[in-house]
Amino acid sequence: MTPLLWTLIAIQIVMGVFDTFYHHEFTERLAWRVSQRFELKLHGIRNMLYALLFLVLGWLEVYGLLALLIVAVLVAEIVITLMDFVEEDLSRKLPPSERINHTLLAINYGAILVLLLPVLTDWAMQPFGVTVMNQGLLSIAATACAVGASLCGLRDFAAMRRLGRMRSVPAEGLVEKLPGRKTVLITGATGFIGSRLAASLSGAGHQVIALIRNPAKAEMLPPPVTLITSLDQLAADTPIDAIVNLAGEPIGNGLWTEAKRAKILGSRIDMTGEIVKLIARLDRKPEVLVSGSAIGWYGLWADQVLTESAKSHACFSHELCAAWEKAARPAEELGVRVVCLRIGLVLGTEGGFVTRMLTPFEFGLGGPIGTGRQWMSWIERDDLIRLIAYVMATPDLSGPVNATAPIPVTNAKFTEELGRRLHRPAIFRIPGGLLRRIGGGFADELLLGGQRVLPNKALSRGFVFRHETLRSAFEAIL
Repeated sequence: MTPLLWTLIAIQIVMGVFDTFYHHEFTERLAWRVSQRFELKLHGIRNMLYALLFLVLGWLEVYGLLALLIVAVLVAEIVITLMDFVEEDLSRKLPPSERINHTLLAINYGAILVLLLPVLTDWAMQPFGVTVMNQGLLSIAATACAVGASLCGLRDFAAMRRLGRMRSVPAEGLVEKLPGRKTVLITGATGFIGSRLAASLSGAGHQVIALIRNPAKAEMLPPPVTLITSLDQLAADTPIDAIVNLAGEPIGNGLWTEAKRAKILGSRIDMTGEIVKLIARLDRKPEVLVSGSAIGWYGLWADQVLTESAKSHACFSHELCAAWEKAARPAEELGVRVVCLRIGLVLGTEGGFVTRMLTPFEFGLGGPIGTGRQWMSWIERDDLIRLIAYVMATPDLSGPVNATAPIPVTNAKFTEELGRRLHRPAIFRIPGGLLRRIGGGFADELLLGGQRVLPNKALSRGFVFRHETLRSAFEAIL
């Protein structure tokens, strides 16, 4: 075992740790994606093999058949990695940074094999035996790596078992209130909400036309779905019964710089304007336009209960939502019923804000944000899909509609319930002052401010939420 070989092994460990925590845990969140159960199994087996290799190479020299067994472990690692590559390509789209990291890992592992196999071959030619080799700090470091790899492997197996218990409600049953066979145009169809809506509609036999900006994401939508990349591709005689407009630049994936604010605002206004132009040139107008909005329309409030008739407070969130709703109203002049869904915090494990909380909470590092007294008006994703279908099927429902569950909670209660469901404490409070210094208006409006919103219109029209309480929602999705 030469210094160069140990250096390459150290580089492999560093890249592996980066891949595990940055990609698998924090950005891709594999431990909470039901589709990645087999990938987690492969990761768990591979981590256990790494733990064995670290212990052997750190403390022992093995001869004869034992050396050949180590070679077999190395070959098994290659086979598992190849299976992992195939599984990743079949089940998810890897971000560029993960593909680059995997390539570097493969190259570096090849270099390790070039240097290690001659050593193992020499050991294999000697009589059967084992020699303990205390290499000082190298042996200690190898032991620490073995422990880390074992813990990661156990984590992968535990997550795999949990995913086996998580069951998603069949998508087609969510839109049962929508009668007949409708043709529905969806913008933002590859997003967290849009993809579930598209799957629900197509699964129930409705025709879905999905506007997607990135063709690479088309695989996220289950067939049969008609894909378009521009509304100009739709002819004037295209029959469309309803339009659901969910497209827009994400608001929670970065600080609100001037450029970011302009992009958030422009993406929504421009897309809604394009939809109105489409409606104007269609020979047969759609029955309804369900256009996205958010509870940010109300601005920042303390404990006041907010229904659709409430007034607003000025802030960027209100400016954004007011402009978005205003851009949709010209469709009314064209004879189309317009509903602006003021959507709350959407709960689900495949996207949305709660996914960012799962990893720190699972590792016992979660807790309230700021004082914890700010209100969080939430809705479980499948309830939101059901509400969208209900809105499309209810002719006398128009204007703003609050898309939130009937029982909002404070941030302190939200974090307490999340910790309870994950069987973890929720005691690490994030100081509000620190968030304000880092995030400015982003922190004030999305993290430290809140609205206590009630869905009066939906309830008065007879819509029934499956998950009225946060505990019920968490038990369904976690």
